[in-house]
Amino acid sequence: MLFLSRVSLANRRLVALLTVLLVALGIYAIPSLKQQLLPDLSFPAVTVVASYPGAAPEVVEEQVTGPIEKAVEGIDGVESTTSTSQQGSVQVMVSFSFDSDIDQASTDVEQAVSKISSALPAGVDPQVLTGSTADLPTMVLAATSGGDQHALAAALDEKVVPALRAVDGVNDVAISGVRDQIVTVTPDTAALSKAGLSTQSIVTALGALGGTSSAGQITSDGRNLSLAVGQPVTSLSQLQNMWLSPAASAGSPAAAGRPAAGPGGPAAPAPAAAAPSGAGSGKPVQLKQVATVALTDAPVTSITRTDGKPSLGISLTMDHGGSSPEISDDVRDQLPELQAALGDDARLVVVSDSGPGVKKAVNGLVEEGALGLLMAILVIVVFLRSARATVVTAVSIPLSLLVALIAVWLRDYSLNILTLGALTIAVGRVVDDSIVVLENIKRHLGYGEDRRSAVLSAVREVASAVTSSTLTTVAVFLPIALVGGFVGVLFGSFAITVSAAMLASLLVSLTVVPVLAYWFLKAPADAAGVPADEYRARVEERERQGLLPRVYLPVIRWAVGHRKTVLAGAVALLAATVVMAGGLKTTFLGDSGEDSIGVTQTLPAGTDLATTDAAAKKVEGVLASVDGVESYQVVIGSSGGFFGSRTANNVSYTLNLADGADSATVSDAVRDRIADITDAGELKLGGGGGPGGGGPGGDSTISVSIQADDDQALSQATRQVQEALTGVSQVTDVESDLSESAPQISIVPDGEAAARSGLTTGAIVSALRQSVEGTTVTQVTLDGAPRDVLVRTADTGPDSLAKVKALVLPAGTGTVRLDQVATVSRIDGPVQRTHVDGERTNTVTATPVGDNTGAASSAVTDKLETLTLPAGASYEIGGVTADQSEAFSQLILAMVAAIALVFLILVGVFRSIRQTLILLVSIPFAFVGAFALLLVTGTPLGVAALIGILMLIGIVVTNAIVLMDLVNQYRERGMSVAEAVVEGAQRRLRPILMTALATIFALLPMALGITGEGGFISTPLAVVVIGGLVTSTLLTLVLIPVLYTMVEGRRERRQARRSSPAPQPETVAEEPVPVA
Repeated sequence: MLFLSRVSLANRRLVALLTVLLVALGIYAIPSLKQQLLPDLSFPAVTVVASYPGAAPEVVEEQVTGPIEKAVEGIDGVESTTSTSQQGSVQVMVSFSFDSDIDQASTDVEQAVSKISSALPAGVDPQVLTGSTADLPTMVLAATSGGDQHALAAALDEKVVPALRAVDGVNDVAISGVRDQIVTVTPDTAALSKAGLSTQSIVTALGALGGTSSAGQITSDGRNLSLAVGQPVTSLSQLQNMWLSPAASAGSPAAAGRPAAGPGGPAAPAPAAAAPSGAGSGKPVQLKQVATVALTDAPVTSITRTDGKPSLGISLTMDHGGSSPEISDDVRDQLPELQAALGDDARLVVVSDSGPGVKKAVNGLVEEGALGLLMAILVIVVFLRSARATVVTAVSIPLSLLVALIAVWLRDYSLNILTLGALTIAVGRVVDDSIVVLENIKRHLGYGEDRRSAVLSAVREVASAVTSSTLTTVAVFLPIALVGGFVGVLFGSFAITVSAAMLASLLVSLTVVPVLAYWFLKAPADAAGVPADEYRARVEERERQGLLPRVYLPVIRWAVGHRKTVLAGAVALLAATVVMAGGLKTTFLGDSGEDSIGVTQTLPAGTDLATTDAAAKKVEGVLASVDGVESYQVVIGSSGGFFGSRTANNVSYTLNLADGADSATVSDAVRDRIADITDAGELKLGGGGGPGGGGPGGDSTISVSIQADDDQALSQATRQVQEALTGVSQVTDVESDLSESAPQISIVPDGEAAARSGLTTGAIVSALRQSVEGTTVTQVTLDGAPRDVLVRTADTGPDSLAKVKALVLPAGTGTVRLDQVATVSRIDGPVQRTHVDGERTNTVTATPVGDNTGAASSAVTDKLETLTLPAGASYEIGGVTADQSEAFSQLILAMVAAIALVFLILVGVFRSIRQTLILLVSIPFAFVGAFALLLVTGTPLGVAALIGILMLIGIVVTNAIVLMDLVNQYRERGMSVAEAVVEGAQRRLRPILMTALATIFALLPMALGITGEGGFISTPLAVVVIGGLVTSTLLTLVLIPVLYTMVEGRRERRQARRSSPAPQPETVAEEPVPVA
């Protein structure tokens, strides 16, 4: 890599120009980077949701869930399916691997579901959904008003939505919470009978509404004229004035026995009641004469209130290039004006906003990075004691980070806690190469050499070392590609950002730093006129008398002379590391730092919406009075899409904190206040913050899935597991989806009695649906909006068992009471049915106490192993336990791969397996400090800490590389092993200490969490790197020289014996024999 420095010195102005252009590109690119809390993540799952109104969970399971599960199980790439069948709805989640093409997977699921749609009950229309973090609202507003909600919705559509859509970065604006309006047709039984009609007459007539129909075409006067029959229904009066003919009704074919349709589906009529003989005038009548036709609100399925007032939700999603803080600022600036446009009594409240949190996280990490930069520069000043040298070295930091930011921009990443965390981590590391290069240049200039030869000689000595050390650091991030699942996707941008910064630092150290050193550094003034060799010897002697050499040289000489003692101490440290590892707390990802507080409320299964609403109001009154809560929103009931659903007995609260309020203090206050509430169901803090609660990785609970051959064994095993986990002190909030049963009314048709009345089971279902919920027979467009037309035989549905029994059904012989053709009774039925991969499954969940997820998981595992479950029952531990286990095993595999890559690089550089193995010895000693500092600070070992250990593998060998490379150069010049080791260690002491301390002090603000905005990554990662660097640096300066002398010294002695000539036997001259 020396040629880069030679070219740079020969083209100094070009290097300066390219640097200016690079800065200009950075100035252009950085403002266009969007800001987010986390990178965009697509969830590797496709969700199928379907509604089957009124159907019990077991009916939904049999008729809807089963066919959908069988349809999707054969799709390529499916890892698992999980379904939940509830009252009137089902959700099937089809999970794929993270590397799957989710768009193609969604298409495959849609095609599979469409093939079996005809086999599903009439009116069941499955919807296929996908989800990603980009689909989550960046901002949610609540609109309240004292007037009509429909009028408020119209005003929002007209005045607010267009203004919000015009905000730069907003992708879409959606209004939620508006109750749909439907056309309700309530037949008058007496009027129908008098006219010779039945309810079926109305259903048939409305079902035949098709707007305009084509009857062909004719040719007239040389032109083709199409025949259009009818006209679309556009007003309520058109429906009211529709004509019904008794004769047409009598001639209509019966459709009894077909199941009733759900909303939006085709009608499934009940059998027409026979008109009494001679009844009716036989004349046509209008619909309004035999039924009431009105535009009414659809039945309430959910209730939303903000600060105690009914509200509508306004959700803003961000487009691909949007920035949360900018959207937040722009929207908040417009709120007063928009609120005034809605009227005096209208109010717009911010319910959730990711912008301020993102801004705080970004600013916090930038602040910590700036503090780290200043501390790294301070270390350089202390060691070099030269303003010019410090400036030259410090320039490498912003330039390297600038290149990394340009890489982030080119990769279309955002500024989030991962990319910013990577840049902050890189602050201390990117200066290392420049320190080594500049320190050596300064040393050579100090020897009195001229500038050009000093720069080139210095770079020549260290070019190989800095190149190999940087490549080893970059190489450890390649195995991140081997880490699958959520962790691999999440940390991909982190690895790219750090790698870009490191490669940029290498390029800067070999090009820009030599040029700047050539311009700004000079040889000492007293070197003029003194012979070069003499001046160099004088300087080297002065260096040996410095403080650091006087402290270090006796240590290294003692260590080399007492190698066995040093090795024994090293082995003892490794043993201590194993002991420390057993005492570490472990976690998955840790806290994501959400600002909002969530509260969930659960009432007994089967509780209706009105009762749940009354219980929620008791909680609202308490939450509104908690100090630090600026506003709150409550959602009662509501069905979800991709992220799941809630039933009428569930309530979710979102509490928005006031500026300056401490989240922990407010959480404690909320917990104390809700503990005093009685007769309001089960209240729990947390879980109201939206999907994926518990951190960016999803749920933070330990789950145990139980499967069995039959329902009785499944219920018994679930209760055993739940009771066992309740006694584990390391977990809390133990819950089961077995739950209590929900009341149902069972209707079992009497086959003989029903047959005598001309009724089938399907006909009874249709007639009951018309009486209880009504039948959606068609859809019309009124005032530009589609409206369902619902035929309902009663104004209000039955509200007791007796009234259900007394329901009158139309039969072939007239009418009949329900209890005359069926047995009607009240029973207890399941609340929901859950399947995993088609097998009926119950799940028990528990929340770990504190931040030691590993200990909680171990305690749960140990407790479950003591259970004796019923025959055929089994369990599997999942949730955060499975996520953590999978992530840890993959990261450990990545570490092994990283060590292998580092080994290959070092063998290529040093061309010696022996020396490479010596260098790799420094890696395990990095764990000594890393684990020790984790224990001292009480920081759990999580994914972020393991990423830090992965970084350490590349970082800690760099010091050893710099040291060993110089030792080898000295040996090539003829020094012995002992002399080369001592001289090389002395010469590399200062740059090794400088690089290590610069990195440590640069990471210190992150480790201390000065701003507290580093999210789940900054503190554990910085703690691990600091601890590992401390011990690995100290051991590198002592242990590596000892091992080198042991290995290479033995080799040197062996070579000396081979090269020395063999001793020749001494020859004794024979004395001359005297001759007589």
